[in-house]
Formats: sequence, C-alpha cells, structure tokens
Amino acid sequence: MKKMETKRNNLKTTITAGVFVLLSATAFAQKTTKDTEAIRPYHVSIPESAIKELRQRINATRWPDKETVTDQSQGVKLQQIQDLVKYWGSTYDWHKAENKLNSLPQFVTKIDGLDIHFIHVRSKHKNAMPLIITHGWPGSIFEELKAIEPLTDPTKYGGKAEDAFDVVIPSMPGYGFSEKPTGTGWGVEKIGKSWDVLMKRLGYHHYVSQGGDWGAVIADAMGRQAPDGLLGIHVNMPATVPAEVADVLKAGGPVPEGLSDKEKAAFTSLNKLYTRGGGYAAMMVTRPQTLGYGLTDSPVGLASFFLDKFNEWTYSGGNAEKSLTKDEILDDISLYWFTDTAVSSAQLYWENNNNNFNVVEQKTREIKVPVAITVFPGEIYQAPKTWAEKAYPNLTYFNEVTKGGHFASWEEPQIFAQELRAAFKPLRK
Repeated sequence: MKKMETKRNNLKTTITAGVFVLLSATAFAQKTTKDTEAIRPYHVSIPESAIKELRQRINATRWPDKETVTDQSQGVKLQQIQDLVKYWGSTYDWHKAENKLNSLPQFVTKIDGLDIHFIHVRSKHKNAMPLIITHGWPGSIFEELKAIEPLTDPTKYGGKAEDAFDVVIPSMPGYGFSEKPTGTGWGVEKIGKSWDVLMKRLGYHHYVSQGGDWGAVIADAMGRQAPDGLLGIHVNMPATVPAEVADVLKAGGPVPEGLSDKEKAAFTSLNKLYTRGGGYAAMMVTRPQTLGYGLTDSPVGLASFFLDKFNEWTYSGGNAEKSLTKDEILDDISLYWFTDTAVSSAQLYWENNNNNFNVVEQKTREIKVPVAITVFPGEIYQAPKTWAEKAYPNLTYFNEVTKGGHFASWEEPQIFAQELRAAFKPLRK
C-alpha cells in the first residue's frame, strides 16, 4: 500500500520557459490532446563554436581551377564565389541574422509527429486577413521577412488599414528550424494538410495561402484539398504549361507551331531550364542523399550550389548581388548550414518527383478555390495569361509586374505586398 501511495504521489519536474513546474505522475500520464498540440515560443541561438567551425572550414577550402569560359555557362565563376566566401569567413555576422529572427514572434508546434517552426505576426489593424506564406528552395523564411511589415501594417506603405494581413510563415519540414522527417511521406500534399492544421490551431477559421517555388506547389495542393476555411490562393510560380507543350520540352523538340509571342518566350525559357539549368533538380530528385554528403561537409560546396540559383533566378542579369545583399544571401545559406538541412531539404524533390510547371502533373484544374497569379519578369519562366486561364479554371486575378524575380517577396517586398492586397481584396469578409 505504501508503495502504491509513493507512486501516486511521485512528482516529475519539467522546465517551462526557465521556471520549474511540478507535475504529479498521474497528471503527467494523462496528457490531453491540447498538451500535444501546444504552441511553444522559439528562440534562435547558434553556439559560437559552430560559427568558429564554419570559419575554419571556409579557410581550409580546396579550390578548383578557374572556369574556361567568360560567362556562367559552366556554373558560378570562381572569382564571385571566392569573394562571397571570403566575406562569409571573416566579416559576415550571423548574430545579426539571429537578431532579425528573434525580433519576431517565433513558435514551434507538433503536427503529425514533427515540430514545425513558424513566425506569426498579427496586424495591429482590426479584421486583418489571416495569410500563410510558404517559402521554397534554396530559399527559406528569410525570403519573407521584408514583406512582413508591408503586409501587416499597410498604412505605412501606401495601403489602407483594411488591406492588412495577419502573417504566418512556417519553415517546411526538413528546412530551417522545423524538424526533419525520419521517414518517407512528407510531400506537398501532407505539408498542405499540415498548414491547414496549423492555421486552425492558431484560431483562424478563414484564411488564404500564398507561395512561390515549392510554396506555389503547396498552395496548389491546398487549393485541390480545399479545406474548410481556405478562401483562396496566390502563387508567383504557377503551373501553366499545357501537357502538349510539356511533352515537346521533355523530348527536346523545337518550338511548337501556333504559339503566341508570349507563349514562345515561355517555351524558350523553359527549354533553357530543361536543357541547361535543371541538373540541380535532377540530382535532388534521384540522389538527394549522395548529393548531401558534399553539401553537408563543405560550406563552399553549399554556397556555390545555392549561389548558382540565386544568380540565375533573381531579376539581376546573372549577378544575385544586384538584387540581394551579400548579407541576405549568406543569411539564407548560413541557415541551411547551421541547421544541417542540405539533405533533408533536398528530399522534398525526391518525394515530389513531378514537373512543377506542368498543368497535368500539378492537377491545377482540380483546384476548387479562387486562384490569383502574379508574374514577375525574373521568374524561371513568365507564365502567359492564355496558359494560366486554361490551367486554372478558377483564376480570379492575373497581373504582370515590372520588377522582381523568382524570390519575389525577398527581392521586391513592397510590390509583393501590393499584389497580395489586390489579389485577395475580393475575398475579404
């Protein structure tokens, strides 16, 4: 009897926000669903030893020979990556990046067995529209930071109070500070369902979803799923390529007959990606683990792999530093380095082995909610309106802007915010 009494009165000690809380063994054993769905504050703190090790690795780099061409057809030029990495290993200050993140409300919550990290900024304006924004690869939550204030406080940026959003920016599973999947199955469909769980858990019964790159694929998936409360989606990398055009691209054929000038331009851009610019994706689709050994062990390997895409996909004429600062580029690369997510992020390509531009493979015609599209001039391809209208039967907004590239909210946060205000205005209640 004494043993039973002792067991009943046994106390477990847990630490919550630095305060010791005593919980009885009985209470501990009877955790409610609400306990497992808890939203916990998150603070970024990379140890100084990790920063020191990064610099040591950079200084020990074994460099390849210089490229044998004058352009970037062989990849990132030796001089450019050496300049960036020299700055990374000496002057760059990761703590400034940490401070950017820690100045914002950050949280984690467990969804379907994984801790999901997210930023959640509520607008000071009444009746703000809840908005979830999903980043892509090789981007991260850093892509969205400059757009937060124009979205949450539009009165500072030429908008009206009724244009305001509450903004939720999650890190995809295996990216940044979200937990890494330890098994298969975390593709875009599952992520889309998880984002709905997240928004409902935050108390939002109606919301909209936005994304570029993988974020666009996830927004499309959410549009197909059409969960209760999802009012509409906005994408800045839409899947509009008709099946017959996609077949020609795969076969390496010439420009199909009967295309308009804008459709021909889109075909040409995509053909360049298929024939000369898509090797990065082919490696991640087929061998993310093998690729990861080099990217995980070599900071210069990681930086050059990412810089190649930043150069190509920004609206910069091939030099990412004309669109983004060195610090902004390195904030993103450092996040992948310190969180060791080169492999886990690449695994999403393996999970979702589709052509993300193809109407048929992305099932855009199954999307049940209103769809808005903004085309940025530096995007991988500029989606023609003719294709967009066929691809998305529920297309309610389409606009072409004059600045910005693939990383739209990072490169042109104010234009990005203006587009979201206009796109979602009809859906406000």
